[in-house]
Amino acid sequence: MEEYLEKDTDLAADALADDGESTELYEHFRITADKGQTQLRIDKFLVDRLQSTARNRIQNAARAGNILVNGTAVKPNYKVKPGDVISIVLPHPPHEFELQPENIPVDIVYEDDDVLVVNKAPGMVVHPGFGNFTGTLVQALMYHVQGKVYLVHRIDKDTSGLLLVAKNEMAQTFLAKQFFDHSVERKYYALVWGDFKEDDGTVEGAIGRSVRDRRVMTVYPDGSAGKEAVTHYHVEERFGYVTRVSCVLETGRTHQIRCHMRYIKHPLFNDATYGGDQILKGTTFTKYKQFIQNCFELLPRQALHAATIGFVHPTTKQTMRFSAPIPDDMEKVLEKWRNYVKVKAYEEEDGLSAEEDRAARIERGRLLNESK
Repeated sequence: MEEYLEKDTDLAADALADDGESTELYEHFRITADKGQTQLRIDKFLVDRLQSTARNRIQNAARAGNILVNGTAVKPNYKVKPGDVISIVLPHPPHEFELQPENIPVDIVYEDDDVLVVNKAPGMVVHPGFGNFTGTLVQALMYHVQGKVYLVHRIDKDTSGLLLVAKNEMAQTFLAKQFFDHSVERKYYALVWGDFKEDDGTVEGAIGRSVRDRRVMTVYPDGSAGKEAVTHYHVEERFGYVTRVSCVLETGRTHQIRCHMRYIKHPLFNDATYGGDQILKGTTFTKYKQFIQNCFELLPRQALHAATIGFVHPTTKQTMRFSAPIPDDMEKVLEKWRNYVKVKAYEEEDGLSAEEDRAARIERGRLLNESK
């Protein structure tokens, strides 16, 4: 049996600036020791095999339980034996260019010596790159902590909500393994086009870059390209032409929710990248078109919010869970749709008395004014 190495990364080189929602930042290596392997400490063995990886990163991975031999976590002094199957998960190495801290206000939901939980505002890029070299969340956090911060995942520039950030390499390494194991709890709220037949469903389909446009992700249902992706959704509110859903991620691929929702013909409301910035459901009436345009102006981004994140703390080993309310821009659009549904209900009522009809018309007028 010959020794071989397999590498799996959830951050392709051409995706570094994409900040796709819930992009996970780790590398996974799998090595099978050959039959002539002499016994050698596993940290030394891996430094030799992973030549671009510093020994302290490998030792941190072992201490965090991120090195498995034949399925069992081992310490740095474990002696590699012939035929051992070794798996190691490492946080993605930091960017080579130097980042400058910037004094930018950020909403810190939780902080201790190891982790930060941030409620990111829509429109803020997580990490510098490809035209976004200033004003990023990482630079704001560097100023806040007066030092380095370490990413373990990212959310899209125009997606609001919770992001988990490590404050040291050990915490980053420990959290990276949770993302690899799909044990981090992540729930999003989205407003999507169309109605659903069922209240609950699951979307499964490998996600990879489109061969036609490298900036866009697409689903490969036969698994011929891309990586496995699973999204569970639940209907929270129905508005007829659009629906508010919650999405729970098993995996964290670039643009996963946006791509999966388009795949099942429910693009996110006002998602220009995936076709949601057009009127896909509804009437041809001018008033309806103006209503949608008003909604787009209130929410000039895809209607997606990272509402909940849960994880095991790297030091205390306690389960922690945080939630962030839907932001104002998205909540205002949801309220407009609630009013729109009420107006439609009044318009469809039959058999009202004269007094009831007058009251209904007054209420309908009030709701229409609120929807403008």
